[in-house]
Amino acid sequence: MRILSGILVVYLISTLLFGQLIYVARGRFHYHKRRGLSDPPPPPPAVTANPPQVPSDPYPNPNPDPAPGDSDSGCIFDVTSFGAVGDGSCDDTAAFKDAWKAACAVESSVLLAPEGGVFKITSTIFSGPCKPGLVFQLDGVLMPPDGPEEWPEKDSKSQWLVFYRLDGFTFAGKGTVEGNGQKWWDLPCKPHRGPDGSSSSEPCVSPTMIRFFMSNNIEVGGLRIQNSPQFHMKFDGCEGVSINDIQISSPKLSPNTDGIHLGNTRSVAIHNSVVSNGDDCISIGTGCSDIDIQGVTCGPSHGISIGSLGVHNSQACVSNITVRNTVIRDSDNGLRVKTWQGGTGSVSNLLFENIQMENVLNCIIVDQYYCQSKECRNETSAVRVFDVQYRNIKGTYDVRSAPIHFACSDTVACTNITMSEVELLPEEGELVDDPFCWNAYGTQETLTIPPIDCLLDGSPVVEEGYNSNPGC
Repeated sequence: MRILSGILVVYLISTLLFGQLIYVARGRFHYHKRRGLSDPPPPPPAVTANPPQVPSDPYPNPNPDPAPGDSDSGCIFDVTSFGAVGDGSCDDTAAFKDAWKAACAVESSVLLAPEGGVFKITSTIFSGPCKPGLVFQLDGVLMPPDGPEEWPEKDSKSQWLVFYRLDGFTFAGKGTVEGNGQKWWDLPCKPHRGPDGSSSSEPCVSPTMIRFFMSNNIEVGGLRIQNSPQFHMKFDGCEGVSINDIQISSPKLSPNTDGIHLGNTRSVAIHNSVVSNGDDCISIGTGCSDIDIQGVTCGPSHGISIGSLGVHNSQACVSNITVRNTVIRDSDNGLRVKTWQGGTGSVSNLLFENIQMENVLNCIIVDQYYCQSKECRNETSAVRVFDVQYRNIKGTYDVRSAPIHFACSDTVACTNITMSEVELLPEEGELVDDPFCWNAYGTQETLTIPPIDCLLDGSPVVEEGYNSNPGC
């Protein structure tokens, strides 16, 4: 009996131990099987002793310490972190130069002039080359010293902000470039349009507010640019320029305050912008080609001008200019080509289309007798103007002058002018003068209002061997 009891105890203990081993084995199997949607997540993997290395910066900073103004991303350089005060009184030039130097060395960086700041800087050249993708973001106000008396003697009085030798650069933001132009406009040498119209003959240098020089692939957008001492924005020797959604403004009688001036610049788009000023809304000088202007509102201004060209018997070449879907209002000129007597070269392939005129003096004008004094004389050579189209030009004109004026050179006629759907009516009153033509040849695809009976058919007789546009 004792033997049977002992065997039973051994059996029970063995059964319990065997069952526990099966439970543990099943538990291990359940942990390693494929996890279902309802299964708890596995524990995170252990950190390896040698994690993968982050690729090195292709443009490493030789200074291991973070630069002032450098954000966590290493791309934003806030001028206030470089010492800019932004109170409209302190000179922040040094801070902008330091911020530019730092941003210029980093790819896709942003030099930031933040909202709420009024930053005063003296004449400065922001020079490249810089790493690709540099952005100058102006969200505050940027302005020069207030007038010629405050202008430092050592600084150039012909320019203020200069962007030089840049490629792939953007100047944009929601801020304002304020030119403080009033004291420059009031100089005795300026051509005032007051009651006596007098001006002194002393030198009269005034700064262009923004100048891009020898730069490519430039974008300007979103900014308000106002009250420049002279030209608001110039592009010299540039290629690949995009200007979009900007506002340029200065008083109607502010002298020589062209909005946008292009010289020796190619492949330009000026879109969706508003310009009101005291001179040309947009002026296009020699050496320009492939210019596209769309969605622009001009006025008050002197309109959109090609020229003046050929001054001092120089050569001028301008081609492939398109102006579309544009409004010109309350302006001294509308669409103008102006050349001096004695020049050479050509202006060709111009298209003006879908233009609305509102109370404009000289809506359509080609003037090959442009002169700023009474001493100009007729010359035997002139810049040739040909292949010019005016399509769907409608609106009203100021009756003090004929709405259409083609004054072409005696010796070099304007040729291949096309007029289609041109309808211009007096803003008020009646037409004083009929459209004027001199040595201008072209066709009317539709009836023009007012009628332009003076446009000659066919082509002029040209002496054999004559070349009026050498080099273009």
